[in-house]
Amino acid sequence: MDRGISEESGSRFAGFVESLCEAIGHRDRTGPLRDYCAGLLAGCERKRVEPLAAITAPARVSAQHQSLLHFVGKAPWSDAAVLGKVRDITLPLLEKHGPVEAWIVDDTGFPKKGRHSVGVARQYCGQLGKQDNCQAAVSLSIANRHGSLPIAYRLYLPQDWASDEERRGRAGVPGDVTFLTKPEIALKQIAKAYEDGVPHGVVLMDAGYGVNTALREGVTALGLSYAAGIQPQTSVWKEGEGPLPPKSFSGNGRPPKLMRRDEEHRPLSVKELVGFSGIGLGNNHLAGRRLRAAVLAFCASPRPASPSRLRSDRAKAGRMASDRVAGARS
Repeated sequence: MDRGISEESGSRFAGFVESLCEAIGHRDRTGPLRDYCAGLLAGCERKRVEPLAAITAPARVSAQHQSLLHFVGKAPWSDAAVLGKVRDITLPLLEKHGPVEAWIVDDTGFPKKGRHSVGVARQYCGQLGKQDNCQAAVSLSIANRHGSLPIAYRLYLPQDWASDEERRGRAGVPGDVTFLTKPEIALKQIAKAYEDGVPHGVVLMDAGYGVNTALREGVTALGLSYAAGIQPQTSVWKEGEGPLPPKSFSGNGRPPKLMRRDEEHRPLSVKELVGFSGIGLGNNHLAGRRLRAAVLAFCASPRPASPSRLRSDRAKAGRMASDRVAGARS
């Protein structure tokens, strides 16, 4: 590598880490933060504290191991604050290449052995493409045609973990971390980004999230548009149609609130509405390389927060690059 380029990269890296120090609080954490970031960028296969210590301080591995271990596991800094600082630094650079166009909801699986890593459970793992022992994390990224930037990231804690006080205590899970489904985590991340004034984009979700009515309604309630993968049996109403209003109040008991349907006012499945033959729909792809067409639920802002207002359309596989949206998961 050219020495000038190497020195310039090193200077930029030092400046970036120095900026992050504002988010971690105490100045004593600056050195461990710099070493930890440098270790993550190094070429070692396993990004664990011990090999990172050996790479960043080969002459004093034991002391460096203790320093990094304390920084990662004990020091009271906020990962959300650090991500927020990364967003503040990086977003202007991303926007130089165009406005934010999308908010991408996704999750990532990390294959694991054993049962002691926080949140590890037998669940779907995207890296393996099947159910297996792994951790999972839900993320929210913003993107334009030039690139993407993760702005929120949270480890999913399965209910078995969340309700096991002994297991939580051994792993050091904070008391304020409670069980949330992946769609609930995603909605909290979206709401926080909205509250923080992140430039709006269309919220993209694969069928693992798009089938969740509460998530779709929550996104719509914020005034955001979304494009979501849904299952072919999802019930929708034709454009301009909807359920009947509640029955008139008779004066006795509680006023009726439930919407009504009858033979003339009933929703259709997405499969019925768009007239698909059913080929490929079970794969739940928002846009897949192997599919000629896929089911796409689209809601443009502003619209009432109701699943009855969903519109379904055909999404041609070539119109949306499948590597720019989350992959299908169960």
